[in-house]
Amino acid sequence: QVQLVESGGGSVQAGGSLRLSCTASGYTNSRYFMGWFRQAPGKEREGVASIYIDGDNTYYANSVKGRFTIAQDMAKNTVYLQMNSLKYEDTAMYYCASATYRVGSVLRPQFYDTWGQGTQVTVSS
Repeated sequence: QVQLVESGGGSVQAGGSLRLSCTASGYTNSRYFMGWFRQAPGKEREGVASIYIDGDNTYYANSVKGRFTIAQDMAKNTVYLQMNSLKYEDTAMYYCASATYRVGSVLRPQFYDTWGQGTQVTVSS
């Protein structure tokens, strides 16, 4: 079983940057996709970015394309989400997730079977 722990959240002014980290432990060999999701109060959880195990295939929500970058360090079992040009509407709890499936809708929460506890990102305007 995989355990995921996020870190790096915080408060930042609009236009600023943050980098989130997600470190996996346990039996990590079965995961094929790692994803970042976010959920604002009163809203559904939405996919932000996803990366395939090979590191060459990445996927982004339209709302973050060109501003966010997902990357991984396999040696450290860590996935990162670099967030630049942050906007007020990026404010949310951000979650890391892993999937044991190879094919599917990689920005949908239902595709993932293991979740971290979340880290809060607050952007002030």
